[in-house]
Amino acid sequence: MVPDVSRGNKTYGLLAYLYGPGRRDEHFDPHLVASWDGFAPDPGRNPNATLKQLEQALDLRVNQRGRPRLKNHVWHCPVSLDPDERLLSDEEWGDVARRVVAAAGLAEPGDPDGCRWIAVRHDPRHIHIMATVVRGDLRGARLHNDAQRAQDECRLIEKELGLRQLNPGDKTAAKRPTSAEGHKAERLGRPEPMRLQLRDRVRQAVAGAADEAEFLSHLEATGLLVQRRVGPSGDVLGYSVAHPDDRNAQGKPIFFSGSKLAPDLSLPRIRKRLNGGVRADVTGEAQVGDPSSGKARVPGSKAARARRDAAAAVDDATRTIQEGTDEDAAAQLVGAIEIIDVLAVRAPADTKAQLLSAARAFERASRSHVRAERADNRAVRTAARQLLSNGYAGNRGEDGGTAAMLLSALILLAIASARWHSARAHAQQAAAASAAAEQLRAAYTTVAARPMAAMASRGRSLPAPVRERQDAVIRDKLPEAVNTEPGRQDWDALAATLAEAEAAGHDPAALLERARNRRELDTAESVAAVMVWRVRRIAKLSAVPAAEPGRAGSRPRAAGAAAPAPGSQRRGRSGRS
Repeated sequence: MVPDVSRGNKTYGLLAYLYGPGRRDEHFDPHLVASWDGFAPDPGRNPNATLKQLEQALDLRVNQRGRPRLKNHVWHCPVSLDPDERLLSDEEWGDVARRVVAAAGLAEPGDPDGCRWIAVRHDPRHIHIMATVVRGDLRGARLHNDAQRAQDECRLIEKELGLRQLNPGDKTAAKRPTSAEGHKAERLGRPEPMRLQLRDRVRQAVAGAADEAEFLSHLEATGLLVQRRVGPSGDVLGYSVAHPDDRNAQGKPIFFSGSKLAPDLSLPRIRKRLNGGVRADVTGEAQVGDPSSGKARVPGSKAARARRDAAAAVDDATRTIQEGTDEDAAAQLVGAIEIIDVLAVRAPADTKAQLLSAARAFERASRSHVRAERADNRAVRTAARQLLSNGYAGNRGEDGGTAAMLLSALILLAIASARWHSARAHAQQAAAASAAAEQLRAAYTTVAARPMAAMASRGRSLPAPVRERQDAVIRDKLPEAVNTEPGRQDWDALAATLAEAEAAGHDPAALLERARNRRELDTAESVAAVMVWRVRRIAKLSAVPAAEPGRAGSRPRAAGAAAPAPGSQRRGRSGRS
């Protein structure tokens, strides 16, 4: 049950909409289910009642109060049911309306001076509560925190009526688009209200920014209109943004301040995030290495190497979420959303929708009452900056392999985030992190299919002694996973990866031990797939299969013959992280 509180100043205009046919003739049988005294005129059921009479009754105290009128004297709150819920009767909806107006502070039971209000039903699944906010003593109603109190009352109503219970909020969520914004988007044929698009753009502009000037420059580069609010001293006190195509009736751009888009997008909050800076010692080039440095060269383009570095930063962040203090964990969540945002901006068409959805979901998971102003999240913020500055990367070849590597790590971070929030009773954030994990998993499935299939094919064609040697290592280091995930094609890919690492001079057992100790494996859909990407990153292997890793002189397996996965003779589809 979702209440949506807004304010306006046109009593008759709202009544005309509530009792009218709707914008698409969707209104059916509009009528009152409750009112302030139970005797308000009902133009929907009483042929002698008119909208003008109802307007005059609602505005009686507003007019008695005289000039100047209260600003936005009309209080409006649609209350909607989930599409899958049972239908409520008029009597039940009437009780819902009485409880909501009481909780909001409009008309408490037994108060003879409560505000005048009505509840109109013109759809089986929702009602509209409308009130004028002048009391009988001609004072304005005290409506501080009315929206949150209405939400809290709806949570109680859901429980009492046996409805699906939504997650309670903690006042850290971003403001939802108003019904007027939704109607405007629908009227203009836009896919969603402009507020949501602006929130995405601002969040993406923060991602990877080194300082405030760069953040504002990123904003302007997207084509948005940016206004700076400057104080007498010349200092910038705030900012607001508008889309050039979003204008009011007078043709002027409609600006939203950062704080109106989301609590953490106000300029003071952004400054706190940017004050931590980015780490100068963590760059895409630092991992490349050269003969004089003694570091192995990591294959791939700068963009691919940035994804590889980001995966390492995400793994470290996941471990901090699991083992660190609350403040440190909260800082990693704030940093992680920047990586997902940059991925969404840079993503090719085949994964862009999933990554944008993941970013929107995880944005909610990144905010709670746990503050992280003093914690260090420079590593993940720097990884986001690397992704942003090292150019476009597709989903094929080495670029695609490193994208799968990073997405595999992000899935586990999102799952760890959901667990962290659940343990602290952050219900909305936990649900959002789980939703982000599902979207990241969908993107991973698209990106990882090709490189995992290639590695699995390589694993099935390994020479018998090589395959048996890698299978023994896998059974020794991952016995539980081998027993619970029998016959998965991902084990072939892991065997191929270990063989390739061995051919490059690594100890497969030591590599797998190190990868296993990175934690957070019990939530993976495929432990083998997680190990593939961790081993390839730790060993600095190409993210896609290299040349035949078998030893010289080994007898190759017959073409097309399938090697048995560790602990199983049957093999299924390639799994996911």
